[in-house]
Amino acid sequence: MRFLLAFLTLVCFSLLPPTPLAAQDRPNTILVLDGSGSMWGQIDGINKIVIARDVVGELLQSFPEDQNLGLAAYGHRTRGDCADIETLVAPGPDTLPAIRDAVQGISPKGKTPMTDAIIAAAKALRYTEEKASVILVSDGIETCHPDPCAAARVLEEAGIDFTAHVVGFDVTDPAALAQMRCLAEETGGTFTSASNAGELTTALATVVAEPVYVPQTVQIVGVLQPNGAEIAEPIAWRVQPLGGAETTGTGPGFQTALTAGDHEVIGTRTSDGVVATASFAVAQAEADTGQRIEVVFPAPAPDPADITFRAVIGSEDGPEIDTPVLWDITADGTKVADSAEGNPFVQALDQGSYVVTAYWLAEETESAPRQFIASTSPRDIVVVFEKPLPRAVVTAPATAVAGSTIEVGWSGPNATNDYLGVGTEDATGAARWQNYTYTREGAPLMLQMPLSTGPHTITYFLDDTRTPLATATIHLTPPEVSVTAPATAEAGSRIEVGWVGPNYTNDYIGIGAENATGAARWQNYTYTREGANLMLQVPPEPGTYTITYFADQDRVALASTTIEVTAPQVGVTAPATAVAGSVIEVGWVGPNATNDYLGVGVEGATGGARWQNYTYTREGNPLKLQMPLSTGPHTITYFLDQDRTALASTTITLTAPEVSVTAPAAAEAGSRIEVGWVGPNYTNDYIGIGADGATGGARWQNYTYTREGNPLMLQVPPQAGTYTITYFADQDRIALATTTLTVTQPVVSVTAPTTGVGGDTIEVAWQGPNQANDYLGIGSADATGSARWRTYTYTREGNPLKLRLPIAEGPHVIRYFLDQDRTEMASTEIMLTMPQATLTAPATAAAGSTIEIGWTGPNYGNDYVGVGPAGASGAQRWQTYTYTREGNPMQVRMPDAPGNYVIRYFVDQDRVALVEVPITLE
Repeated sequence: MRFLLAFLTLVCFSLLPPTPLAAQDRPNTILVLDGSGSMWGQIDGINKIVIARDVVGELLQSFPEDQNLGLAAYGHRTRGDCADIETLVAPGPDTLPAIRDAVQGISPKGKTPMTDAIIAAAKALRYTEEKASVILVSDGIETCHPDPCAAARVLEEAGIDFTAHVVGFDVTDPAALAQMRCLAEETGGTFTSASNAGELTTALATVVAEPVYVPQTVQIVGVLQPNGAEIAEPIAWRVQPLGGAETTGTGPGFQTALTAGDHEVIGTRTSDGVVATASFAVAQAEADTGQRIEVVFPAPAPDPADITFRAVIGSEDGPEIDTPVLWDITADGTKVADSAEGNPFVQALDQGSYVVTAYWLAEETESAPRQFIASTSPRDIVVVFEKPLPRAVVTAPATAVAGSTIEVGWSGPNATNDYLGVGTEDATGAARWQNYTYTREGAPLMLQMPLSTGPHTITYFLDDTRTPLATATIHLTPPEVSVTAPATAEAGSRIEVGWVGPNYTNDYIGIGAENATGAARWQNYTYTREGANLMLQVPPEPGTYTITYFADQDRVALASTTIEVTAPQVGVTAPATAVAGSVIEVGWVGPNATNDYLGVGVEGATGGARWQNYTYTREGNPLKLQMPLSTGPHTITYFLDQDRTALASTTITLTAPEVSVTAPAAAEAGSRIEVGWVGPNYTNDYIGIGADGATGGARWQNYTYTREGNPLMLQVPPQAGTYTITYFADQDRIALATTTLTVTQPVVSVTAPTTGVGGDTIEVAWQGPNQANDYLGIGSADATGSARWRTYTYTREGNPLKLRLPIAEGPHVIRYFLDQDRTEMASTEIMLTMPQATLTAPATAAAGSTIEIGWTGPNYGNDYVGVGPAGASGAQRWQTYTYTREGNPMQVRMPDAPGNYVIRYFVDQDRVALVEVPITLE
């Protein structure tokens, strides 16, 4: 399968001379012959092994005699043996006859261990110590080694200079061709394909031919960094081969032809004498491929760059300072500029790191140090100073009474929400403005002093930052304060309290339990503005209390006195029994403080239930008190309005009142019936009727007050059903007695013509309850709500009664309505047609003139003919008009303005226009 013609390892120097190699420079070579069974295949009727013997014989005739050549074969001794590899002739001089004879004796038999044969040949050539080359000719694919490419790669990496050339002889298998090509490419060799004896001869001759090497053109350039731009200025060049003659030249670049070998180039930059060197190698090549060598020079020292320094206010884009600024610039602790003046200020600086500091003379302030880098290009360095604080002055008296309000003078920026604040001398944070007033309040402004005493500071603050701009010192002295009150007083009473104090706005005198804290210190209070001797209500519980003068500012206690509160004399007198709901007289003894009251509730009640009913003590003594409608034991109590404190009470037993209701057993819906009753007839008691089982307000669908008489008239609801008539006490709407009423549907009917003309008046007969304000109404058949009676007449007007029809057409319904809830009781249908009308008038007339107009129409009361602009709506449709009752023809005055108008016949009912004709006024 394989024809391994040659596995020739040729190790070459990297630089070859242009002349043929000397014998000692030629690499060792092994010719490996494939002796596998596939070599018995034929090309043009001749066995491939025979062709190979002849081609190798011819090749050896022209092979250099001083070439170290060897011969190896595989698969030529046994079948199926991957280890059948043999070196037939060791490489050395004068081996050509022996190789010629050995080739003729090879007889193919076995497998194709192509890769292992290459490895064995390489070892025989001592490829790791000397140059070696292999030529491989094969007619098939590797059958023993798994990866020929990997093996070739290892040989190339381990060899001194290892090369494999491969010739494919009569190979068509793509996999085999790929293996052979890989063997050659991995080792830097060549791959050639041959399909017959002639091509095989040519391929082998090409592989073993001696190369001719030529000098190589080398372009040498100077650069500032690897792969960087070329230096344009002149450079003096010297190129020195190792052991050879020197070559020189001048220019930004230098080109010369060099033979293979190692070289060194030395370049001297003419502008500054800087020297740079580079070593490089020139490889042997059969053609001039050209080579570029870069010599890296250090960059020239840059010129100093102008750095511009600017001092600004507020931010980097803020305004420049227009007064003197001094600059200090240092580099590694060495001063480059010392108090240099200017803004902007320009300084030429070499490349490096610097620190700059600016001093603003007018504000006597120094900037923070600013580190910066000077490079080869000019740049701006901005130093930012904080915006100077505005000027301010505060003027205040040296002393003032604590808590008083004083005038404070000031001058300053008066920005939005600037303020003057006052705090203790050593205060910090927000405590610096215990009290404050905005400067927008005026100058001078009023500022309240704290209630603390001693040294304080009044400060002008900028609102945006709370920055203090100016201060003034003030010493606060304590105010004169005292409280005078009786030593004792009854609980709940009102006492007179005298006081001395500053009487600041909303100062107050409060009373609270002794040792109370917080808001409990003023259980009751009165403002000092109420007078020098003010009235203060005493708490309702006996005990020891403190009366205190409080400053409204921070509720600070300025002075106090003690008072003993004793229990008051209190009593309540009332009958032992009374009828529930009745009004009785109650006598009482007590403090009669504002809004004290007597209340009555069920015995044992709590909270607000203790006064189901109540009356203020200011109503008199004895006073009138209505009893609840509940029966049994109740308690009448004297309550202090303050905290609803109960001071005294008495017990009363309430009995049920005698109550009954008498009414007919049945009545027609909507009718009025007589109802008799027995009951207390308290103010606003009433008799109500509602559906059986109704709750809440539905229990009195209709009602009449008992004060209306006995018996009284009560209207029955309009719907049939079972109803309950109830006696209600107005107090809490309590039902005291009831009776039942059956409500039947009354006989109701309506009789009328089946047709009519809209606007006509017709007679309608009816039958029904004829209650007050019952009425007959007519509306369209599908009308709802109040649209069901577009026109109507009360039943009290007679029977039959007159009913005017609406100006409409189509099906309508005449209905009998109970006035109560507008309940519809009966109805009949009627078909309406529109009334007809005509107008006869000239087509034109003079504006403002009076013309005759003929007409026909229903001539209902107040029908009229009107003239209005074409397209007008509403009342604008009749700018002038005349009633039809004025005659026919009628005289109608035209509007004063020329234009296009319309004459219309209007029915007075709903201002409906029955007909219209155009007229032009000139």
